[in-house]
Amino acid sequence: MTGYDEIYRDGSAPWEIGRPQPALDLDVPEGRVLDVGCGSGEVALELARRGRHVTGVDISGVAIAQARAKAAADGLDVDFRVGDARTLDLQPFDVIVDSGLLHSLHRHGGVEDYLDLLPRLLVGGGSLVLLVVSAWGITEDYLRAVFAAPVWDVATVTPIDVVSVHGPLPGFLLKARRV
Repeated sequence: MTGYDEIYRDGSAPWEIGRPQPALDLDVPEGRVLDVGCGSGEVALELARRGRHVTGVDISGVAIAQARAKAAADGLDVDFRVGDARTLDLQPFDVIVDSGLLHSLHRHGGVEDYLDLLPRLLVGGGSLVLLVVSAWGITEDYLRAVFAAPVWDVATVTPIDVVSVHGPLPGFLLKARRV
């Protein structure tokens, strides 16, 4: 998980498209929202514009600095924090949005720790919205297996296109509820 500061510093992050992913459903319930792996904050900022109380966490201090600057410029109140999604110690949230973190951890290591932690970061009955690129081994069957009963109730797993600066990539949008 190294090198993210440099990627954000030089502007080469292919997932940074200047807005939330078009396929990401941000019509989330009221309450406290965690944008985990928030990058430079596009999802968190949009959710704040919609009146949600948002905490954005990313491992890159450079990305968090960029997110804080955007929030200040737009007059938005978002709690941006530097942190490792595999070891977060936060009070549970009503909603968690993951727009691209799971597939990165699956690809580079640490996905098991993240998957173990997710239920503790979400209140019972809370909502999870997760967007992944499927090109790196994430399948619908994998998502249904790791987000299974008795902890999770998966509402939908929908094939989507994930936008990148290099063109679209195949992916999935998962919506689930913590039991």
